[in-house]
Amino acid sequence: MAKKKNPRVTVILECTSCIRNGVKKVSTGISRYITQKNQHNTPNRLELRKFCRYCYKHTIHGEINK
Repeated sequence: MAKKKNPRVTVILECTSCIRNGVKKVSTGISRYITQKNQHNTPNRLELRKFCRYCYKHTIHGEINK
């Protein structure tokens, strides 16, 4: 019997405001989260509102390529 493909995929979410504005001089890095999504239910790129510890506020985090 053939195994079914798993529709769940691991994705990385990255802060969009840190990329646009550039991160502050004192902080080092860009906020990233790792999560899973179902490819059948959400074929488009995933965007969630998460807390960015470098911006110190809730911002939109978008899916990036690995």
